[in-house]
Amino acid sequence: MNRTLRIGTRGSALALAQTGHVADALRAAGADVEIVTISTPGDRSSAPIAEIGVGVFTSALRDALANGEIDVAVHSYKDLPTARDPRLSLAAVPPREDPRDALVARDGLTLGELPTGSTVGTGSPRRAAQLAALGLGLDVVPLRGNVDSRIRKVAEGVLDAVVLARAGIARLGRTAEITETLEPIQMLPAPAQGALAVECRVDDVDAEHLLQSTLDDSASRAAVTAERAMLAELEAGCSAPVGALADVVEDLDDQGAVVLRLSLRGVMATEDGDLLRASATGDLTAAEELGRALAVELLDLSGLAAARSEGRS
Repeated sequence: MNRTLRIGTRGSALALAQTGHVADALRAAGADVEIVTISTPGDRSSAPIAEIGVGVFTSALRDALANGEIDVAVHSYKDLPTARDPRLSLAAVPPREDPRDALVARDGLTLGELPTGSTVGTGSPRRAAQLAALGLGLDVVPLRGNVDSRIRKVAEGVLDAVVLARAGIARLGRTAEITETLEPIQMLPAPAQGALAVECRVDDVDAEHLLQSTLDDSASRAAVTAERAMLAELEAGCSAPVGALADVVEDLDDQGAVVLRLSLRGVMATEDGDLLRASATGDLTAAEELGRALAVELLDLSGLAAARSEGRS
C-alpha cells in the first residue's frame, strides 16, 4: 500500500494511547500512517452516558470515516452500538487487554477492606448493580470524566475509591495505582471491555486486508463477538445493566482430542436489584449463536424472577 493511512481517534489521552498502539503495529508492518483527532459529542458533554447514548463517542468517527476524511477509525469496542453500520467493515480486533474491572482506592485498600459507607464512584449502572449486590454497604455515586480526573477524586479525598476498566489504566501506564483487580466472580465486565475495534470503509479492500493481516486476533474477535451478541439480544428485550465475559478454553471432543471452545458468562440486573447469572460453552465458530442463546436464558430467568416478584406482592 503506497498511500498514507489516516487513522481517526478521539482526543482523550486514553483514545490517543489506544490509537498509538494500532499506529505502531501498522508502521512496524511497513505502512505510512497519520493520526487525525476527531471531536465527538461525548467529549463535549458532561451528562451521564445513559442520557446521551452509547454512540456519542463513535458516531462522529464513523461519519468521518464514511465521508473519506479518514481511512481507519479506532474505537473502544464496548462504546460501539451493537447494530452494524453497513458503510463500514470491522476489519480487526487486536489482541485484547485484560478485560477485568479495577479498583483504585485510598490508602491502598481493597474492596473488602473499604469501611461501610465508603463512597465509590462509577458511571456504569452495570458496576453499580454488581457493587450493590456484594452487600458491602458501600455508597455508590455516579461519576463521569477521563481516567485521570476519576483517579484524582480519590487522591484529593473527594471519593474513597473508583472502579474503572483495568485496560484503560494499563494503556495509560498507570497500573501501579490499582489497589485491586476485581475478579469476574465479583464483577463481570462490560461486553467487549478491554478490546479495540478497528474499522475501515466497506469498499476499501486494501485497507481492510492490511488491518486484518496486521492486527486481527481471532481469539479476541470470537470472545467479544459472543459477548456483543448477548448484549444485542438483551437490548431487544430489556434495557437492564449487563456484564459478559467470554474466554477461549481447552476442551475434549468426542474422540478425546483437545479442541478450543468458548466459555461465556453473563449477568443481568433486574429492576429490583437482583442479579441473574448464566453461563454456556460453545464452538469458536458459533460465537454469535452462543451469545444469543445465553441472552435468551437470561431473559427467561428475568421472566421467572418477575413472576416470583408478582407472586410475593
